[in-house]
Amino acid sequence: METEIRFIHKELVEGSKSGNREAQYKLYNLYVGAMFNIGMRMLYSKEDAEDVVQESFVDAFTNLGKFKYESSFGYWLKRIVINNCINHLKRQKVETTPFKNHEFYLHKVEDPEEVNMDVNQIKVGIGLLPKGYKQIIVLYLIEGYTHDEIAGFLSISPSTSKSQYHRAKKKLLHILKDL
Repeated sequence: METEIRFIHKELVEGSKSGNREAQYKLYNLYVGAMFNIGMRMLYSKEDAEDVVQESFVDAFTNLGKFKYESSFGYWLKRIVINNCINHLKRQKVETTPFKNHEFYLHKVEDPEEVNMDVNQIKVGIGLLPKGYKQIIVLYLIEGYTHDEIAGFLSISPSTSKSQYHRAKKKLLHILKDL
C-alpha cells in the first residue's frame, strides 16, 4: 500500500498532538538537520540558525493542532522555519529597495557558462552578498519559491522580489569573477 506524502509520519504527528514527548523527540530528530540547513542558508550564522530552528520547533509543537495534513509535516515545518528566518532578518533591519526607485537599463546578460562556477565558490559568493540579496537568492534559487510567494513572505511586491533577485544575481556573478 502506497502512503501519500501528506501522511508520512502521521503517527508521530498525532502522538505529538496529544503531548507524547517521545513522538515529539522523534519528529524533532527526523527534521532538525534539514531545518538547520535552511536556517544556515538564510541566516549564515550557526548561532542564529540554531536559535531560529529551536524557536520554529517550539512554534510547530505549540500550534500542531492547526496542522491539518493539507501538506506534509516537513513542508509545514519548513514554512515555519523560513518565516521565522525572515522575521529574524527583519528584526536585524534588513531592507529591500522598492522596484519603483530604480532606473532601468538594458544590459547584456552574461552567460553563466562564461564564469567558471564551482559549488563551493558559489556558496562563498552567496555568503558575501548583502543580507537582503542573500535572502532573495536563497528563497528563489535554493528553496524554489516563486516571486509571488517571496513577496508574501517579505511583504513586498512580486516586481520588487524580481528586481532584488536580478540585482542579487548580478552582484553574485560579479563576486564570483573576483573569487
